[in-house]
Amino acid sequence: MVYPIARFLLIALFALATRSVAQVPEIRYGGEVPPEVDLIYERGLAWLAGNQRDEGNWQGGHAGGGVDGLCVMAFLASGEDPNYGRYAENVRRALRYMINQQDAESGYLPSSMYHHGFAMLALSEAYGAVDEALLWSGAGKEQEKPRGLAEALRLAIGCAAAAQKKNRLGGWRYTPDSSDADTSVTGAVLMGLLAARNAGLAVPDETVSAALEYMRRSTGRDGSVAYTGGFGGMGESMNRSAIATLVAAVGKQKDESKFPATLKHLTERLDHRESSYKEYFRYYMAQALFQGDYEAWHKWNAGLVRQLSEEQAADGSFDNGPYSTAMALLALGLNYRFLPIYER
Repeated sequence: MVYPIARFLLIALFALATRSVAQVPEIRYGGEVPPEVDLIYERGLAWLAGNQRDEGNWQGGHAGGGVDGLCVMAFLASGEDPNYGRYAENVRRALRYMINQQDAESGYLPSSMYHHGFAMLALSEAYGAVDEALLWSGAGKEQEKPRGLAEALRLAIGCAAAAQKKNRLGGWRYTPDSSDADTSVTGAVLMGLLAARNAGLAVPDETVSAALEYMRRSTGRDGSVAYTGGFGGMGESMNRSAIATLVAAVGKQKDESKFPATLKHLTERLDHRESSYKEYFRYYMAQALFQGDYEAWHKWNAGLVRQLSEEQAADGSFDNGPYSTAMALLALGLNYRFLPIYER
């Protein structure tokens, strides 16, 4: 198998580091990537590349800026060179499409705040990795550069902040004008904001703090997390507990009393499988466990690799859709640890 240049560089740096220190933490740099993961990824990326529209987006269930963003992240997550690698043009086309679809005045990335959050996350992960001098090359006159990644992110952050100010609960729901909130949409937008802040963009502290407080209020002492309403736990949901664990960890709230509760809620149920929204569950479960309990993630990841090996179709897709395929690949992305948002 031909490994991307980025992985060769990482391996070289890893080898140099091991000469000067007794042990390089596996938790930071990772170990050898299982060949099964490489195979799943190779086939999945080939399917995504082959099913991308000429305009740069993907069609199918859940289509929108967020799904396009998830597909971009899937290409970036395994260390493929986004500027000169074999999928560089796929990444550029998708980013151009996402920026062109953004409302130039409000900064909204359609077609819901779910999509806005995931698209903002993808733009943040691409920022600094994608050479903007190459981003618009070959785009044609009909796609003349409207704005760069930094400006697109600045607008997207402003949109999220403005939408939150209209929200009586301090979170987000489906539209920028929603007055109520739920923990699922709030988690997606909050992760986009945290990624943007990690990338060096200016994100208002009060926006992040209010969203984290909404998530904290929505979490019960037993680790269960409410869907909406903004208080208590009220009901079993591994998805919501995983989201709450992840945003608390990335938002540097591990010392809060409810973080151990949501993490315990996950680590005591490592054999859990979702019958609905399974892609969503795997995506958040992988990141939450990695951020909260590395040993638990390692055990859960081994089972996930077996599960996805069985579920991947002969053409490389999952459920014959870009959303399902990108989510499945990103659930395995922590095996590579190239995306900044996957760092601990």
